[in-house]
Amino acid sequence: MGEAMIGGLLARQVATPKTVWASDARPAQAERVAQRFGVHGVTDNRAALEAGEVVVLAVKPQNLREVMAELRGRLSEGQLVLSIVAGAKLATLTRGLVHRQVVRAIPNTPGQVGEGITVWTATEQVDGARREAVRKVLGCLGAELYVPDEAYIDMATAVSSSGPAYVYLFVEALIDAAVHIGFPREMAQQLVLQTVRGSAAFAQLSGKHPAELKNMVTSPGGTTVEGLLELEAAGLRAAVARAVIAAHNKAKALGAATEE
Repeated sequence: MGEAMIGGLLARQVATPKTVWASDARPAQAERVAQRFGVHGVTDNRAALEAGEVVVLAVKPQNLREVMAELRGRLSEGQLVLSIVAGAKLATLTRGLVHRQVVRAIPNTPGQVGEGITVWTATEQVDGARREAVRKVLGCLGAELYVPDEAYIDMATAVSSSGPAYVYLFVEALIDAAVHIGFPREMAQQLVLQTVRGSAAFAQLSGKHPAELKNMVTSPGGTTVEGLLELEAAGLRAAVARAVIAAHNKAKALGAATEE
């Protein structure tokens, strides 16, 4: 996601390569990112920190405490911290960094092609001008949605952040089913991907409830109703609900782990 943000910032000219510093503990990775985007690639977080107005934390939850300890007390009052670390609460971040201007966000992987959505919130110390700056940064990944209650961030982790994996699983299953009834795999993939893409686009543009859209496709006694009957019998709705609930619980557990 860090690379997706860099790519989006440069593509939309919100930043230039010379103003972006990417830090990674692995020298080969830092060099690869530098060559790919033409940005500064370093292995010292403090060097990147000194150069940035907006400091993006894009690390694994298990590495957060180590990174916060390295940066603690080094942030200036004018700097803004933007964390996309899963589960890490604002209180954990402000306490661990000794810094009050913090934004917590949860993007998703379609942001790599500018079609993602990022849910975010911020501490009270992040003023209006800086919130607009955050909107510009996150807008490089696609849509952005501010929420006043931090609890929504863990919920978004389970829905929009983990959601692409659920969609890809369904896509994979639908492609395999198409192959099973006789389609060549390449043709099946083209049919399924465009069907999913078109369905999502139509749902957005129509503004209709998904149930209404489903009913538009379902003729009495037709083929679609037979397929839907099998999906309902297999417990698709309940399985999706269990998946989201499990992911939500895991997100909260990750947050608790960063506080220990």
